[in-house]
Amino acid sequence: MVVGCVFNAKRYHESRVLSREFMQKIANFSQKVLTTMKQKSARFGRFFKSSKPWLQSGVLIGLGLIVVGFFAFTLYAAYVSRDLPDPNVLLTRDVAQSTKIYDRTGTKLLYEIHGDEKRTLIKIEDIPDYAKWATIALEDRQFYEHHGIYWRGLIRAVVMSVLKGQRIQGTSTLTQQLVKNALLTNERTLDRKIRELILSLQIERRFTKDQILQLYMNEIPYGSTLYGIEAASQTYFGKSAKDLTLDEAALLASIPQQPEFFNPYGTGYYGDNRDALVARQHHDLDLLAEQGHVTQEEADAAKQVDTIKKILPRTIGDIHAPHFVMYVRSQLVEKYGQKAVEQGGLNVITTLDYDKQAAAEEEVAKGVEDRGERYGFSNAALISLDPKTGEVLAMVGSKDFFDNENDGQVNVTLRPRQPGSSFKPIVYAAGFARGYLPSTTLWDVTTVFKTDAANYTPRDYSLKEIGPVSIRQALAGSLNIPAVKMLYLVGIGRTLDLAEQLGYTTLQDRSRFGLSLVLGGGEVKPIEHASAFGVFANNGVRVPTASILKVTDPDGNVLEEWQKPEGQQVLEPQVAQLLNDVLSDNNARAYIFGSNNRLTLPDRPVAAKTGTTNDFHDAWVAGYTPNLVSVVWVGNNDNTKMKSGADGSIVASPIWQNYMKRATKDMPVENFQKPSPSSTTKPVLLGNANEQTVQVNRLTGKLAGPNTPPELIEDRTGYVAHNILYYIDKEDPLGPPPTNPAADPQFSNWESAVQAWVQEKEWHTTSTVPTEVDNQYSDEFKPSLRILFPTNDSVVTNRLFPISVEVSAQRPLAHVDAYLENQLIGTSYNAPWTIQASAPNWIEKGFRTLTVKAYDDIGNQREESIQINLTADPRVDIPNIEVVSPSANTIWSRTEFPKDIQFRMDNPSSYNRVNVSFIGSDGVDRLIGFIENPSEPTASIHTTLGPPQGSYRLVIKGFHPDGSSVEASVPITIVP
Repeated sequence: MVVGCVFNAKRYHESRVLSREFMQKIANFSQKVLTTMKQKSARFGRFFKSSKPWLQSGVLIGLGLIVVGFFAFTLYAAYVSRDLPDPNVLLTRDVAQSTKIYDRTGTKLLYEIHGDEKRTLIKIEDIPDYAKWATIALEDRQFYEHHGIYWRGLIRAVVMSVLKGQRIQGTSTLTQQLVKNALLTNERTLDRKIRELILSLQIERRFTKDQILQLYMNEIPYGSTLYGIEAASQTYFGKSAKDLTLDEAALLASIPQQPEFFNPYGTGYYGDNRDALVARQHHDLDLLAEQGHVTQEEADAAKQVDTIKKILPRTIGDIHAPHFVMYVRSQLVEKYGQKAVEQGGLNVITTLDYDKQAAAEEEVAKGVEDRGERYGFSNAALISLDPKTGEVLAMVGSKDFFDNENDGQVNVTLRPRQPGSSFKPIVYAAGFARGYLPSTTLWDVTTVFKTDAANYTPRDYSLKEIGPVSIRQALAGSLNIPAVKMLYLVGIGRTLDLAEQLGYTTLQDRSRFGLSLVLGGGEVKPIEHASAFGVFANNGVRVPTASILKVTDPDGNVLEEWQKPEGQQVLEPQVAQLLNDVLSDNNARAYIFGSNNRLTLPDRPVAAKTGTTNDFHDAWVAGYTPNLVSVVWVGNNDNTKMKSGADGSIVASPIWQNYMKRATKDMPVENFQKPSPSSTTKPVLLGNANEQTVQVNRLTGKLAGPNTPPELIEDRTGYVAHNILYYIDKEDPLGPPPTNPAADPQFSNWESAVQAWVQEKEWHTTSTVPTEVDNQYSDEFKPSLRILFPTNDSVVTNRLFPISVEVSAQRPLAHVDAYLENQLIGTSYNAPWTIQASAPNWIEKGFRTLTVKAYDDIGNQREESIQINLTADPRVDIPNIEVVSPSANTIWSRTEFPKDIQFRMDNPSSYNRVNVSFIGSDGVDRLIGFIENPSEPTASIHTTLGPPQGSYRLVIKGFHPDGSSVEASVPITIVP
């Protein structure tokens, strides 16, 4: 820290002398101005003498005010300079204190900005002349001519400030810059400016120009913790400043004006500005040639050298969460100034959760190691926030901060990258805000979109067409064509408006964007992407991103302390809840990603969206729970494309899922708030425009009645195929349908695409809806049934026994089934409906329930049960066969095939063949498969095609080598 001088009478007198000198210089300058005015206007005196008395009085009063102001300002300058520091402090000042950056607990030291500042003093005579002149040419070309202050520039700055309100920069001399860096603070007040001017005059009196230049070149910052040209030369080029070449000297001279911006490594808060640094270097070389310090040929030769390639890799000491630390450091420099951060002894408590950070670093490194070579990527990044507070909990800008070969110090979480389909939720959120719903139908068919430039024809990732899909399916399955339609319906302008409200700063040049915006055509920063998804997690409330909780000075004084902001409601809660409901619906995405995808967590609900750019340059996953949002990016820092197949669900999702599992392990489980049911009655928004859905009996084809068995009821819907613009005015989605849909410029192409798909796929756009009600399921239509044998409580001594029944029905009987303890033991398909029952060996002896069920041809059913006393031991002569699946009286539609039929055998090795057949009322045995010499007790047959509509017995028949056989069967019904 700078040590101030003790005030005494001698110093005060000296300050007053300097103040008078300061004012005398202003007076001399003013006198020159007046002399010039008199020379320019010889008539001034005659004009004054001939003017009226009141005008003469006004002039005299004005001059008097100027004199009074002169003396008042002299007294003011003397007052503010009463306790100026001694310029000799430049030679005796203390060693700076280091700034410490901690995690959110304040116990884990992440990084210490060292007090040694990497400063190595060098004498002015050891610095090459062109290195000195390179600095002077850029910073103060009249350094050897003025006396510490460039008066003309200063007065011009004051005048412009007063007259035009402009703040003029670049008027400070090297001496003034030395004062600002070494003796004063960065505050912008008139007091400090006066002190700066007086100290500059003092320094010019006490030191030679070369001494001042030496002090300056050993004091000024060159980026990071580097102070002075010697430390900068050693760090950037690995050599002493006395050995700098012309191109290197010009590059170093270009840094001090804005060390954070002109960062030679291209990293930091302001991003990669190395091109601007080189441009400034070349400008400096031109100035050196122009001022005669080098020849033009030497300057041109130096400009041909790629000095950036000479920069040595950065080395950093003990540091944790390095990308995050550098992110915080840049913010501190922006607020407090570089010198205060690197020498001011600040203590900084950040938002970082060190455990989550460790997990993030490990999973990023593991993800690149496991899949990088296979899919052609060398880097990944992760950012994790608390969506309720905006606090940064973990930040991994690259897989390895110290991997210089792959630009490991680049913080990708702060760099714009194309987000691919992970931007789609922003578009659909804008759609939900307009009244669209997850149930709204959009057609996923190849569509040509008219644009001001060339027509645009997006394709799905699978290159297939699905046809009509709900927004839920389209978003969850990341279909491209419906997403582009949604962007058109919402409007690019409205979407960008919402993006700005969500916190994106990279989409401001709206002229760049067209319909491809929804597919990731606009670059976003991962940290802003995470913040936007955090709005969804936080029920539509946006809170600013925060990384610093508290900053104190060396004495413990609090300089700043974070308070949780109230946040801004940028989305209606219902809109955010609709989006959360879709993105957390794993079933909705399963048709594309499978049910066992990497976008889920085992113990809590989670919403997620993948993203992949064209040609696989970038892969993303953005996902969140109500209390944690995390974004993962995978790719290459140089933007080279990855290998085919490197989409977000493959390369980014494992990193995201593994991190989220670990990060949420000790966090409470929170559920997303469910959206309220929609109040709209508009069919197109509900997804059933021009649809009529009725319940019918699968067997009779009639409308289901109140007594129709539930297992026979199915929904049937009639459709009319039109694109959504047929029903929606995109400027008023909740309003009436358009009177002339064709007036929309996209309607024709959208409609023709739908009709072409319908024709190609032979899709049934209409279906006949029955009008006759099925009324034959009342009690009077049920069969009558009575068990004749065995009788109630009778003893059954054999596991093979007949069952006689008395049965009748108004409609044709289909079959009569017998069950023992709910196990089918026999079926009869013909009168007199006697059943040859076979009690399985696994049914134990004792009183058992025998149930008989009678069915007619449309499923009317009556049953009766009795108790029998089964005393027969298990049979050992003939093994049993049992149908495991399907169960008795199953109804299968022909459209549901293929099917698997499973059965079980007591002693499989006793069979040399087992047949599986459908046997209908016509008695025809329709063999669908067989097994020879079975060895396992459980077996299955796969059938790809069902028999014609009708009632059947599914028969499993096993044959023994001696020609005997045993069978089991269940009744089954086949419908269209």
